Amino acid sequence: MKIDAEITFRKLEIFMSFMEKGNIARTAEALGISGVSVHRALHTLEEGVRCPLFIHKGRNLVPLPAALTLLEHSKEAVELMARGIAQTRQAAGVGQGRLRIGTLYSLTLETVPRLIMGMKLRRPELEMDLTMGSNQMLLNMLEDGVLDAILISISESEIDRNHLEVLPLFQDDIFLAASSTSPLDSSKLADLRDYRDEKFVSLAEGFATYNGFQEAFHIAGFEPQIVTRVNDIFSMLSLVQAGVGLSLMPGRMKKVYENSVQLLKLAEPYQMKQSIAIVFARNRELDPNLLALAAEGRMYARSFTDAPNAAL
Repeated sequence: MKIDAEITFRKLEIFMSFMEKGNIARTAEALGISGVSVHRALHTLEEGVRCPLFIHKGRNLVPLPAALTLLEHSKEAVELMARGIAQTRQAAGVGQGRLRIGTLYSLTLETVPRLIMGMKLRRPELEMDLTMGSNQMLLNMLEDGVLDAILISISESEIDRNHLEVLPLFQDDIFLAASSTSPLDSSKLADLRDYRDEKFVSLAEGFATYNGFQEAFHIAGFEPQIVTRVNDIFSMLSLVQAGVGLSLMPGRMKKVYENSVQLLKLAEPYQMKQSIAIVFARNRELDPNLLALAAEGRMYARSFTDAPNAAL
């Protein structure tokens, strides 16, 4: 036997409340709905069951034995479905006490700590797992459900906005980076064509600055002499510090390396920006943990409106 479309969990909840309260007015008050809505739910539920549940005595509805039978099974059905939904959400990692966040290495200097501190104030019971990796790796992990949200550069990524929610945080300029002892002319903009004979270090493919690195030298019209490719920005800048080679670096790293690495603003043809954003699955936009992360992200983004250079 197919269950009639008129029988819904919402109507069963109204029915159970009516059976407890005893009249329509008290049921409506308890549920915060109108008496008309209660009456309509009971009437259509009766139609869906296809047998009488109540009789009228004056202006009152009096339950029949059939209503008591339906009440018993309604309680079981609603309780079972509530447990099923809770277990389903748990299997999906939604609304639990843990949030799995992926981030670029460079965002661990300031952005991620500030977001985590804000999240701990909003949801002190929440535990956060942090995974660091390349743009592409983090996107793959998000799509596979291994991560709940990621902080990446959306400038160098193809984002499926039909399935992914994107919350912009800030934009960051890219600079030419060299050892502080390197005899470069910092008084003028860096034309990459002047560095044709220099050696370079680079991040590996899939990282946020990799595509920009390739595009900049394509515009310059030559292939740079890449000494080595590394898998995190801190290793790359350690090599720059040591004078192994030059590189391209986002401005957000400046605070940490300002005494050991000099940054030169790129000439106009090579200037580029990274757009940093929080990305998560659109079908999880109502997850309480992700709602809290999005709210904290909006506050962080507003800090750049008030103080544009705050993160650089």
